[in-house]
Amino acid sequence: MTDDKSLISPALQQKMLEVCDRKIAEKGPNVGLSFYAFFANKNDDPALLMEAAQWWIKTHQLDHFEKAKKIRALVIALTDSPNVNPGTHTD
Repeated sequence: MTDDKSLISPALQQKMLEVCDRKIAEKGPNVGLSFYAFFANKNDDPALLMEAAQWWIKTHQLDHFEKAKKIRALVIALTDSPNVNPGTHTD
């Protein structure tokens, strides 16, 4: 996890962008998701899960379900890092 509470690790940024892009492609631009969408049905990476929860719940005070395009935009706004590929999705 990063020191700045508004930022998230490049690994989580990439995962969030990939999931948002996939969900939007599968179900359309109004698809909703929760932060659990970024994880399998088992708790195999508790630190990353807590990082996502912190960012989603405490930092941004998001509702349980949010539009994937909104989450994608929030993550893109953080991605000044060359390690994160913002993809080619457009609204």
